[in-house]
Order: sequence, then structure tokens, then C-alpha cells
Amino acid sequence: MRPRFPALPEGLAYGGDYNPEQWPREVQEEDVRLMREAGVNLVSLGIFSWVLMEPAPGAYEFGWLDEIVDRLYRNGIHVDMGTPTAAPPAWFTRRYPSSIPVTRTGMRIGTGARQTACPSSPEYREATAAIARALGEHYRGHPGVVMWHVHNEYGAPLGECYCDTSVAAFREWLRRKYRDLSALNEAWGTTFWGQRYGDWEEIDAPRASHTAVNPAQRLDFARFTSDEHLACFRIQRDVLRELTPDLPITTNFMVTNCAAMDYWRWAAEVDVIANDHYLEAERPDNHIDLAMSADLSRSLGGGRPWMLMEHSVGAVNWQPRNLAKRPGEMRRNSLAHVARGSDSVLFFQWRASRFGAEKFHSAMVPHAGTDSQVWRDVVALGKDLRRIAEVRGSRVEAEVAIVWDWQSAWALELEWRPSVDLVFRERMDAYYEALWREHVTVDFVHPTADLSGYRLVVAPSLYLLTEAGAKNLHRYVESGGHLFVSYFSGIVDENDTIHAGPHPGALREVLGLTVEEFHPLRAGETVGLPGGDRGRIWSERVRLAGAEAVLCFADGPDAGHPAFTCHRLGTGRAWYLATAPGNLRPLLARALDAAGVDRPRGLPETLEYVRRGGHLFLINHADGPVTVPGVTGVDLLTGTACRGEAAVPPGGVAVVRLAGPDGPGRA
Repeated sequence: MRPRFPALPEGLAYGGDYNPEQWPREVQEEDVRLMREAGVNLVSLGIFSWVLMEPAPGAYEFGWLDEIVDRLYRNGIHVDMGTPTAAPPAWFTRRYPSSIPVTRTGMRIGTGARQTACPSSPEYREATAAIARALGEHYRGHPGVVMWHVHNEYGAPLGECYCDTSVAAFREWLRRKYRDLSALNEAWGTTFWGQRYGDWEEIDAPRASHTAVNPAQRLDFARFTSDEHLACFRIQRDVLRELTPDLPITTNFMVTNCAAMDYWRWAAEVDVIANDHYLEAERPDNHIDLAMSADLSRSLGGGRPWMLMEHSVGAVNWQPRNLAKRPGEMRRNSLAHVARGSDSVLFFQWRASRFGAEKFHSAMVPHAGTDSQVWRDVVALGKDLRRIAEVRGSRVEAEVAIVWDWQSAWALELEWRPSVDLVFRERMDAYYEALWREHVTVDFVHPTADLSGYRLVVAPSLYLLTEAGAKNLHRYVESGGHLFVSYFSGIVDENDTIHAGPHPGALREVLGLTVEEFHPLRAGETVGLPGGDRGRIWSERVRLAGAEAVLCFADGPDAGHPAFTCHRLGTGRAWYLATAPGNLRPLLARALDAAGVDRPRGLPETLEYVRRGGHLFLINHADGPVTVPGVTGVDLLTGTACRGEAAVPPGGVAVVRLAGPDGPGRA
């Protein structure tokens, strides 16, 4: 069996990206002393150091790196060794200028950045395999190297490439998928606008045009792009797996920030899920986006512990306004990731850079040095992680799942949809936030996943749904599950072809209704709902075909027609909501209650409440204290006994080892 986590001493991994090549030896030696003070036990090394490892083609220099790896290991600090292939050397670009990517508008990008090589370039692939092999051969057997970190953030910022090499690779990808042109023409609907192809060589990438480009072609190009990056990962992974079969291999995802990769396809290819997450600094409730990212990371790994590979100590450097984190925020962020299944807390980066594009990005050792609140917080967090080390390896259990499909997102956001307000993340965020504020922990699932373990499955944005996915959801409800679906779902198949019959084609039977007409709303327009709430973005003419109307529109184009429905099918129920209400929570609560979803009641919505194994994480995002009833155990962070309740100070965190088999009481 493949190892799934780096072999570290007991406890959680703590540390971050380390770039010692930017500093003289005396600073490197100070780094190790400070790492020991902070409790760091794992650093990611070498991620952007290709030109230092291979200063000329085939000439490898690892002596400088050996010194650093050995020094770290002597001091009890292990290495997550990166392959440096996100930063091709200048000599490579000069030798292979055709490897430089081309944008959709036809511009060949400049150099001097990172990720400046086309993923389909054979020269690039050959060079990455060679540097991976050289690293693997050199460091196999070194006790300080405990895992491999391939590349960096595939698909971000480089996603699609439209160079001639990519176009040729796209044609080959299409040949393998469709086998003959008649199948491709059928799938792409090329009788529309006279696009029929008679030869494979006639097919181009879906470059920018003066009007909308064939959506099925664009959807396939997005799939091709994800697969090409995945092929690049596999090349290096397979080399390293051959040389070091005892070490786990991963790459760092960006599950809620990189839309170019289909991470469901990637998840099975890594030994452990690793994710990078950075707060949207100006979003007031950005801790909810953090929770979503953590839950999605855990879900990609099938519920197993995962790795937080990067987040920030404070401000980042690439947002419009790079706000420093508030007091206690870095601690809350870090422990929230652990609460939701991470067995590591790693940052970008260890020491703040003095030069380069990221010199204003925060770090564990800031420009202010160790006489700073940031450093004191870093040291304190290391102690916190040692206090809660026993949570390592435990799992988070959820009774509710949210359907998330990257391919549906790609299709939804192509040109010429009924409204520009149909945005994948807009509905996903709205439903996730409502569940978070209801203190419901969720998993994320693919439409074809096994849903039998969930009481409620929520589909906030499922525009594209395959026949297999539709049948899976139908079986789930018939067998006793509860399904909650939002508008404009089940509309098209995998080729962006509308399902036959009235909308919502693929979900018509399970929802027990049809949609006669879409009524997108104007900017700022709303429609009335019972109780005074108003719906935004969308309204539609729903006709019942077995379902019952729970709520009807009070005004607007569909006044008097169903807005919220429930269909009893088999031993389950399917709920449908035909607008974006101002307050989702009462409607979701109705489905949660009907499904028997257990959750705490009466807690403030600013309190994060997550159970991981036999531990309860309570994270207070408010400025006032919170007392949580029904909690008996010991707060590992303070050593305080909780006898029937847990007190969480303003902006504070409690991690309670629960006493007794039932854990905290619930209403």
C-alpha cells in the first residue's frame, strides 16, 4: 500500500515553504535555530530552484541543497522536497522558445515570471522527467526527505495554452476520445452554424473569435487542458515512485481558487490531498470560504486527513488591497483547517523575501524580525499544535453533502447563458454559507459518487448533469435520501446539449416538475416570496408533475406559481427552489429537519462548530464570548475541564477532548 502521509514524529506537521537560496549562510543557520524555537518539523524545499539544481542542461548541482537538507535533518526538521518544474530556467526557454505558452487571443506570453512552459511541450515534459529523476536518484534513502512535492499549483496561473503544439495535442486527445469524426460531429452539434469537420486537421483550439465559439468544443478543450497538466504530473510522479516507493507523492491543489483543473480526476493520482488556501482579505466572512476549501479538500481524499500545504500568516501580495490579518485571525484560520481534517499547518513562506514579486507577502519570520507580534503568534501556534497532536489521523464525519462538479462550472460560465448572474460559485457560496451558519458540517461529492451515507444532498449549481449522475441522484432519493436542488440544474448533458423534453431534463422525474419558461431578473430586480423575503437573480414558471408546492411567488413574472416544491419519491424527498432568496436558511432548515440531520441549536451563527473524531472544535469569530452548552471533556489548548459547557473567549478557540461515548449533548 502506498504511504499516504509523510513519516513524521507523532503530531501535526508544522512549517512552510523554505527558500534558503535567497539568503546567506548565516541567515540559513539562524533559520534552523528559529524553526526549532517555533516547533517547525516540516518545510517544503526547492520548489522554484530549477536553475540552481541544473544551471546548464544535464549539469546537476545538489551540493548547496545537500548542506541545507542535512542541517535541517540534524535539527529534527524534515523536508517535503519539491520538483522545481514551475520555474523553467532561462536556458531552457532560450533553447526551446516554442515551449512558451500562447493565450486564447494569440499572444505568446513573456518570460520573467513562473509557469512559463506549455504543458503539451515534449521538450518541457522531457526536461521535467530528467530533473525529477536526478532529484529522486540523489535523495532516495536520505532520512530527512519524507515526501515529494511535484511542481507547484498546476493550472494557476497557467491554465489553457493555444500554441501549435497544444492544438496538435488537442487533436490527438479528441481522436482517443471519439475515435471517428462522425462521433465528434455528433457530440459537438456541428450542424449548427455549418461547423461540420471532414478531417481531423481542420480542428483548431477554440481561440477567441468575434462571437461565441462552439460551447461543446470549448468544454472539451477545458477537459483536455486539465488532462494535459495531469499528464505532466504523472510523468514526474512515476519517475519518483519508481525510485522512492516508500515516500508519499503529492502536488498542491487550489480547490476553490483554480477553476482550470478537474480535481475529482486528479484526486486519485496523489497519495495525499494537499491544498493551498488564501483568504479574500476584504470579504468580511472569509473564514466561511476557508471552511469550504477545507471541506472540499477533505472530500477529495474520501474523508481521509489531508495537508494544508500553504496559507498565509498575514497579508498576501496579489490582491487589490492586501490586508494584514487581525489579532488571533491566523490562529483561528490554522485551527479551522485542522478542525476540518488537515494534519498539517504549513505557510507560504518561512522568511519574508527582500526581493522579487512576493516581497510584500507575509511570512513566519517577517521583515520586522522576531521582535514582532507575528513571530510571537507563530511560536504560540506551534505550541497549540503540539497540545492538540492527538487529533492527527482522526476523521470528520458529515451527514450532509454538497454536489460540486468542475465540469458543470466550466459549462455554466461559457458565453450566451440566460443571465450573466448565473455564476457557479455564487450559488455554491450561498448554500455553503447557509449550512455553515446552521452549524452543519458538509462533505462535497461528485454527482456519480456513493451518496448512501448522507441524510441530505444539496445541489446548488448543477447545470451540466450526465445520465449517470441523474440516475444516481434518482436512486438516492428513491432509497430514502433527501435531495435539495437549486434552479438551472439538470439542463444539459456532458456535451452541453439540452436534455430532451421540458426543463429540468435530467432532474425532471426526481423533482416531479417541469419548467415552462426561464425568467431571469434584471439587475437589482427582485420577486416576492411569502413572509416578506425577496428572490434575486432568477424566477421561472414551474409546473407540478407529482411535486407539491410549498411556497409560491407572491409577485413578479411567476406570481402564484410554485417557487419552492417538495416531491415524495420512493421513501425519500426531492426539494426544488426556483429563485435565490434573501434568506436560504429557513428553507434549508425545513429539508434538514425532514431528513433528520442532527445539529446543535441556539448557538450564535458566528461560532464554528466541528467534530473531528472524539474532539469538538469551537472557533469564535465574534467579538464577544460564547458559552456552548452540553459539552463535557477537557479543552486541550488550556487544560480547562468542561463540565456541561465550554466557554470560548472573543476571537478564541477551544479544542475539547470529549468525555463519554455520546460527546456533547444536542437539542
